[in-house]
Amino acid sequence: MKTFDHDTKTSVQDNRSFSGKVSENWNIGGVPNGGYLLSIVSDALAKVAAHPDPFSISAYFMNPGISGEECRIETDVLKTGRSTQTISAKFIQDGKERIRVTSVYGDLEKSLGISDEIDEVSPVIPSSSDCLPRTGALQGIELSIEEQVEVRLHPEFFVSHKLATAESLGWVRFCDGRAPDTRALILFCDVFPPSPFKKFGVLGWVPTIEISITIIKKPAPGWITGQFRTDSVSNGRMIESGSLWDSTGQLIAKSRQLGLIMRTDD
Repeated sequence: MKTFDHDTKTSVQDNRSFSGKVSENWNIGGVPNGGYLLSIVSDALAKVAAHPDPFSISAYFMNPGISGEECRIETDVLKTGRSTQTISAKFIQDGKERIRVTSVYGDLEKSLGISDEIDEVSPVIPSSSDCLPRTGALQGIELSIEEQVEVRLHPEFFVSHKLATAESLGWVRFCDGRAPDTRALILFCDVFPPSPFKKFGVLGWVPTIEISITIIKKPAPGWITGQFRTDSVSNGRMIESGSLWDSTGQLIAKSRQLGLIMRTDD
């Protein structure tokens, strides 16, 4: 079993509740990554879903997760249809609800309408070997997650400039060779460094308040290309949009999140 699958597995407690444990392998600055926590939730959701694939997952982060501690996921099937199913979930640790999730499941390979497609084109980017690995040393923070997920950034990312586009652009894959799948895309939408760092430099802590991820297609094996751009910054509130493409160049996921930009002394 690969590390991601081991560290996100859940066990059935009853027909709607599941238990798991939050690993310390996916920390950023001592706090478990939000995309990793959603990956634990997605394992529980898959166990109750009537359809095979996540179409979307939206989450509100109310309290940080706790590394090394047990967790409980309580699910509730809100609606089941022929093509889609809506499921909500609560992620609970230490008796406190920390994340509220709403998800939609379906079958990504089943046509539900027209066959025509509109896709974003994958950005032009240097090869993965010519990009810089995201490390704690470069970012000035402890990153145990870098031992699990290899993120390689555009060489100019850490050269901040106020006239530059606030963009985080690069490649991502699992360090142990695990192939990407739809659950991995939930994680990959939240493992790149915050895009405002390109414009303003490494500011401090950027916690996610809300994120919405849409899965478009199942990914092909290989590196995933990621592009995340800041749409707005106002009084410390950041809105960021993201896109993922697989090794064949097909658009496979989109994300949008609200975060707070907090200096380390805040």
